[in-house]
Amino acid sequence: MQVWKDYQAQHKDRFLNELLDLLRIPSVSADSRHNEDTKRCAEAVKQRLVEAGADHVEVCPTAGHPIVYGDKIIDPSLPTVLVYGHYDVQPPDPLDLWTSPPFEPVIKDGKIYARGSADDKGQFYMHVKAFETMIKTNTLPCNIKFMIEGEEEVGSNNLGIFLNDNKERLKADVVLISDTSMISMETPSIDTGLRGLAYMEVEVTGPNRDLHSGVYGGAVANPATILAKMIASLHDENNHITIPGFYDGVQELSAAERENLNKAPFDEAEYKQDLGVDELWGEKGYTTIERTGIRPTLEVNGIWGGYTGEGAKTVLPSKAFAKISMRLVPNQDWVKISDLFKAHFEKIAPKSVKVKVSAHHGGSPYVTPTDHVAFKAANKAIAATFGKEPIPVRGGGSIPIVALFEKVLGLKTVLMGFGLDSDNLHSPNEKYGLENFYKGIETIPYFHQYFAEMSK
Repeated sequence: MQVWKDYQAQHKDRFLNELLDLLRIPSVSADSRHNEDTKRCAEAVKQRLVEAGADHVEVCPTAGHPIVYGDKIIDPSLPTVLVYGHYDVQPPDPLDLWTSPPFEPVIKDGKIYARGSADDKGQFYMHVKAFETMIKTNTLPCNIKFMIEGEEEVGSNNLGIFLNDNKERLKADVVLISDTSMISMETPSIDTGLRGLAYMEVEVTGPNRDLHSGVYGGAVANPATILAKMIASLHDENNHITIPGFYDGVQELSAAERENLNKAPFDEAEYKQDLGVDELWGEKGYTTIERTGIRPTLEVNGIWGGYTGEGAKTVLPSKAFAKISMRLVPNQDWVKISDLFKAHFEKIAPKSVKVKVSAHHGGSPYVTPTDHVAFKAANKAIAATFGKEPIPVRGGGSIPIVALFEKVLGLKTVLMGFGLDSDNLHSPNEKYGLENFYKGIETIPYFHQYFAEMSK
């Protein structure tokens, strides 16, 4: 609609400046030193929702970081969309790899460089500005509720409690999320599912203190060496995960489904060049698209122990640690997988060390039904603004709360993201394209319009 375009063109600079203000707030949920920053960010999100025209806007306390809620109910008989997003961000470390300070946003080559720019401040804020566009032009076609949380990056531990305690307030017809990616701005896509997650931490202990590696080396097991061997054993020669029972129930796609999945454009040479690697790695018998979308994985997210400071210290460490995440696919339960991992890791530990395994958080995989009216509305909305039908793809990441939306609220979720896989999510120099930001604001009103029309 021209009225939307005119309003968005008139206010695009303000939209951007408001986002930049949000990006300046270091709302790192994993770091308690930033607890006040997360509160400040929640208050800022509340203020922006109020200014956009939302009603009943509230910063709702939890046992952790607060949740921001707001709504606009224009007619209870009309369909209602629950927009979900998160204002918390990943830690910015390692800081020395950033080309500009992570919480001082810089616009370069048409992209916003800042922690949280794509994940998820830039993406959830598109919904706030799309909502403002419809409110200010008096064209809102349905009811909208917002739920913007502050713990997504640490497992959304308190959101499930909030859902159970607010079922009536959160009643809706569908959940709409922009926290995923497209293939490219030239080849739009829409996610039909997400992988689940099981996140573990392991601790391997040898001697009761750090030892002189010359005096004791060769006589006492080195926990760092033992940990490395144990981790290496978690994959076989075909890069197949060796935990007994890990693949039980894993949903296998048919040959036709796999063929359709691999129709998505993929340039292996460009992919390797972008990542700076000479060869790709993964489970034998599957393409890169399949490995990152429909197959479960096990990855080391961090490993440490002993002396890692400047210079040399000849020490045999007392302890070694690792953080390990497993991405899961349909029919894999994250609690069961966590238990299987714990049992296996403890079993393969030699008697020369002690092992402690802790589960951090997790979530179930999710698949969006492509015959759902909201998915069709999203498909139509993207086609309207991009000029071509989006390609359905499986997302490799996880949003653990999505499965809970269906379990607690009985709602399906549409994953309409506008980021790119190359946006450096969770890495230094995270970025989000200005084109992506504005295209999202342009597209989202069409979703609400089509969803309202198709729901009649």
